[in-house]
Amino acid sequence: MIAAALCISVGAQLVSLPTNEFTLRWQHTVEKTLWEEDYVVAADWLLLTRARIRGSGAGMEPPADAVKDGDAWSYRPADRWRRTVELAHSEFGDDYELCIRQSCRRISDIIGGRGVTTLKPCAAASTP
Repeated sequence: MIAAALCISVGAQLVSLPTNEFTLRWQHTVEKTLWEEDYVVAADWLLLTRARIRGSGAGMEPPADAVKDGDAWSYRPADRWRRTVELAHSEFGDDYELCIRQSCRRISDIIGGRGVTTLKPCAAASTP
């Protein structure tokens, strides 16, 4: 059986993490508020199931159907299916974090570098 995995690449570096769910989070470079997106690895796609914004302003307004949930605006994005997620890194912001089973790490700590980063589904090692 082939299990789902998330592949992270920066340049020629590639890391495969055996998971079928993860949260991507980062801090907005201008407003300094937290943004989170929940994904499911679904075969050859990444399904964005939920997003949360902990504030608004500077091009990060929550959509009209967002619901206040604690200190965040939570919503289900309209465009949910992605083949890849491309992350550009700004010198003005902190690194993106990847959370799997409530354990969060900076992506640069996972892959060992910073640069244009691609997240995409891939097959984990085969299991009997």
